[in-house]
Amino acid sequence: MRSSTREILNRTGRILSAALLLGTVAAHAQSATSAKIDPTWLRADTSAKSVEFKLVAGLTGLNGGMNFNGFKKGGLNLTVPVGWKVVMHFKNEDPNLPHSVEVIADTTSLPFGPLPPAFDQATSGKLEQGFSDGQGADIRFLARKAGSYLIFCAVPGHGAAGMWIRLTVSATDKPTLATATER
Repeated sequence: MRSSTREILNRTGRILSAALLLGTVAAHAQSATSAKIDPTWLRADTSAKSVEFKLVAGLTGLNGGMNFNGFKKGGLNLTVPVGWKVVMHFKNEDPNLPHSVEVIADTTSLPFGPLPPAFDQATSGKLEQGFSDGQGADIRFLARKAGSYLIFCAVPGHGAAGMWIRLTVSATDKPTLATATER
């Protein structure tokens, strides 16, 4: 091979390598969670021992729209006192995919689809088919038992793909929302 052809191939290879590296960096930057907690998502009534949580599926394009309130893979944690009434105002804002929600026991092996909920009535219904864009449901349950739980999209494959956030029920005195390390 002539030296000028070899030089062109080497230069082309370096350009392609640089493009691949830039593409990888850009993809990583897009996958990083930059979501912020909106204080209007959480309302508590300490005298009634009740909490209301606005839960939005597909709030952003993060994870292909498979996120709750712009968080995925446990990046948001709702903490609720034991014995409090919980109302999650669930709405799907993802224009491309249907979504559902249920509260399940925390697990290291995420299920592919729905499981029995961790608390009576801690489900949106339509678990496998999900709700279309603009639809939703109120989920009402009593947080009877302390522990770690997942707020999980039960449409087959969605939760396993990272569409879940955390729920902690503990002896705390008031509900809180906080970011958490993704898993």
